[in-house]
Amino acid sequence: MTSTEGAGGNGAGSGRLLGVGLGPGDPSLMTVRAVEAIAEADVVAYHSARHGRSIARSIAARHLRADHIEEALVYPVTTESTDHPGGYRGALEEFYAEAAARLAAHLDAGRTVAVLAEGDPLFYGSYMHMHKRLAHRYPTEVIPGITSVSAAAARLGTPLSEAEEALTVLPGTLPEEELTARLASSDAVAVMKLGRTFPKVRRALERSGRLAEARYVERATMEGERTGRVADVDPDSVPYFSVAVLPSKVGKAGAAPATEDSPGEVVVVGTGPAGPLWLTPETRGALAAADDLVGYTTYLDRVPRRDGQRRHGSDNRVEAERAEFALELARRGRRVAVVSGGDPGVFAMATAVLEAAAQDAYADVPVRVLPGVTAANAAAARAGAPLGHDYAVLSLSDRLKPWEVIAERLRAAAAADLVLALYNPGSRSRTWQVGKAREVLLEHRAPDTPVVLARDVGGDGERVRIVPLAELDPAQVDMRTLLIVGSSQTQAAYRPDGTEYVWTPRRYPEGEGRA
Repeated sequence: MTSTEGAGGNGAGSGRLLGVGLGPGDPSLMTVRAVEAIAEADVVAYHSARHGRSIARSIAARHLRADHIEEALVYPVTTESTDHPGGYRGALEEFYAEAAARLAAHLDAGRTVAVLAEGDPLFYGSYMHMHKRLAHRYPTEVIPGITSVSAAAARLGTPLSEAEEALTVLPGTLPEEELTARLASSDAVAVMKLGRTFPKVRRALERSGRLAEARYVERATMEGERTGRVADVDPDSVPYFSVAVLPSKVGKAGAAPATEDSPGEVVVVGTGPAGPLWLTPETRGALAAADDLVGYTTYLDRVPRRDGQRRHGSDNRVEAERAEFALELARRGRRVAVVSGGDPGVFAMATAVLEAAAQDAYADVPVRVLPGVTAANAAAARAGAPLGHDYAVLSLSDRLKPWEVIAERLRAAAAADLVLALYNPGSRSRTWQVGKAREVLLEHRAPDTPVVLARDVGGDGERVRIVPLAELDPAQVDMRTLLIVGSSQTQAAYRPDGTEYVWTPRRYPEGEGRA
C-alpha cells in the first residue's frame, strides 16, 4: 500500500482519502487491506456509466454496510458524442472537478472516503482523477490491487514475461500506426481498452506480424469470462473489459518445424551505426521473431540475446557464404535475420543476400529487406545538416572495385558540386586512399571546404570533428570513420556554447552553372 500525507491533512475535521484497488473482478481476489479499508470508510464512492450499474460496486458489494454513505460518480458521457462546449474532454474534466468537490465536502466534514477502483487504482483507473485533485489536500492511502493484465495472464496459464524480456502495456486507443510500431518492437505485450478499438488493434497485430501469437481474454475472473485467439474473435462481440496479450517468447524461438516443403524466410536488417537506440521498431520485431541470427560477429553482438535463438557469427569478408547459409536455413523452415550494420542496402548485406537468392535453389525462399539508419545520416545529424542538398555516397575501398573507378567517380561528383559521403575511407591495410581522394577533391573544391570526420558515431568512442579539406590528415582516419565533404555551398559556424556545426543550404544559387 502507498500513503500520502496531504498538505492540508493535519487540519481539524480533515478526513482521509482511500483509493481502494479491488482486483480484476472476482471478489475473492480483493486484498485483505482492501476489505479493511472499506470497513474503515464512512463514505464509499464508485464510478458508473449513466445506466447506474457499477462494476466496482458489484465487486465490493458483500463488504458494504447499511450505514455507508454511497456516492455514485456517474459519467456524463462514455463513448457517445456530447454538446458540451469543451467537447468530450471538456465534459469529462467538468465531471471530475464536480466529483472531486463532492468528495472534498465529505473529507472536510472529517469523514473517511473510500473510492473503489477495479484492478489497481493507479493503473488506467478512474480513481487517479480524484487522486490528482485531492491527495495533496488530505491524508491519502492507495491500496494496490491485482491488475487485469496479471489476471489475463493467469487465466491464459502462460508466462507474461521472463528473463530479460520487457513487458509493454498499450491502450487500444492509440493510433493504428503507433500501435503497429509498438507491437513490432516489443517483447511481451498487453493491449487494454479494446471494445470498439478491437478492429484497429487486430489490424495492428496483423501488420506487425504478431496476430498468430496474440491471445484474447474477456472479463478475466468475472462471470462471462472468455479466452481464445485474437484471430478467432468476432469484433462485434468485444466489450471494453477485455485484453489482448502477447505472452512471453522465451523458449518459443526455433519451435517452428523445419521442412523443405514449408520454407521459412530471410529478413535482412540493419542495426544502425551502433547499439539498440538506433534500431527501428520494425527491425526490433524482426530480430525478436527470428529463429536464427546470421551476421558479422561484431554486428551480432549488438543484438540482445534471446533464449532459443541460434547465432551464427562469421568474419566480415565472407558475405556470399553468409548469404547462402542464411538462405539454406530458411529453405529448411527457419526464420532467419541476417544482421548488418547501418542500412543493409548501403554497402552491406542486402545485395549479397539478394544476389544469392536469385539462384534457382532459393527461388521459393521469401526475402525481405528492412531499412536502417545508415552511417552517413547518423554522422550528418551529429555534425548539423551537411546533406541538406544533393549529395553522393561513395566507398573508397578498392577491395571490390579498382581505384581508377573510384577516382573517376570522385572527380565526377566533385565536378557536379555534390556533397560527398565517403564510406570505408581507410583501414589497417588501406592507408593511402584518403590522401589520394583529398588530392582529387582539391582539384574542384576550395581548401577551406568543411569536411566532417565522424568516428564511431553512436558508440563509446564517438568523436566528430570538422576540418578544412586542405588539412584533412589521413592518419586521423580509420575503418570506423566516415567522411562528409561539403560542396561549394556548405557552411560552417559556431553555436554560443562553442560547438561547431555545418549545413548545406537547400537553395542553390542561380547562374552557378552547376546544380
